[in-house]
Amino acid sequence: MPPLQEVLYSSLLAPDQSTRVVGQIVTRARARNQQEGITGLLVFDGLRFCHHFEGAPPAVGALLDRLQADRRHVDLRVLYAGPLATRRYQRFEMGLAEVDDHEDLADLQALEGSAALAHFIALRSRFDISG
Repeated sequence: MPPLQEVLYSSLLAPDQSTRVVGQIVTRARARNQQEGITGLLVFDGLRFCHHFEGAPPAVGALLDRLQADRRHVDLRVLYAGPLATRRYQRFEMGLAEVDDHEDLADLQALEGSAALAHFIALRSRFDISG
């Protein structure tokens, strides 16, 4: 099995974007991610995105490059990036969780490295995920 990499980042919805754009993002990403072997979870609280994704390093790097150039969100900050032994997401190319509690993602934005990853993993069980 080839090596895997995972990335966790946070960003803000661009001021000129409507929250309706989130559905469009997920629809397009699911098809592309399936082709590229990317799996993960996008969490959105109405203002902030938090995206955790995984796959082969070249595909993960290419996705991160596309995300950094995407004008639908701003202030993208990688909270964690590193190698991964086994996938955390088996069931979907991109799950979506929309949350009402703004504190969860705000708290996460203040962290980085393995602390950010551990906090996100701990929060996952509280999310209502559509995948």
